[in-house]
Amino acid sequence: MVTPAERAADLLFEAQARGDLDGQPVVDLGCGTGRLAIGAALLGAGPVLGIDLSVSALEQAREATRALGLAVSYIEGDVAQVDVPQGTVVMNPPFGAQRRRADRPFWDKALRPGVRTVYAFALPESRTFIEGRAVERNARIETIRPVPWSLPATFAHHRRHAVDLSVDLWVLRMGEREP
Repeated sequence: MVTPAERAADLLFEAQARGDLDGQPVVDLGCGTGRLAIGAALLGAGPVLGIDLSVSALEQAREATRALGLAVSYIEGDVAQVDVPQGTVVMNPPFGAQRRRADRPFWDKALRPGVRTVYAFALPESRTFIEGRAVERNARIETIRPVPWSLPATFAHHRRHAVDLSVDLWVLRMGEREP
């Protein structure tokens, strides 16, 4: 699923305001067509790395990156199997609604030693899971903020033009949880 442009801007401006982009290494887990990775690079992050399983999505991301003259690297691979560099993680992982626990490998990879801050989207139903993982990994939850999210119809069998979802924007800072 492509991150809506307005929500990508919400996440990236939050990261920029907190000083987690400018000159900072950023990795976009499950980058798809590169919207968050490209946005981070446009806002001064670097180096920027995007990781995704989809060859076609990565081709689109690389083309958009070239067209903008940016320096973003992309890796084809499963986020659970790829070594994530230190720095800031941005991600819009699968919500785990269509395929149960699809988001877990993303959160497990994001909440690991060496990661500085995590900026991500998740369904409100995932709050308990994410909060538990944060406590286990000594992460401080700085923000859980609802954001409007409209999911457009993408398949012929979809009956409505779009579906509005409740989605949370998360900001977690690693290694700084209050005792």
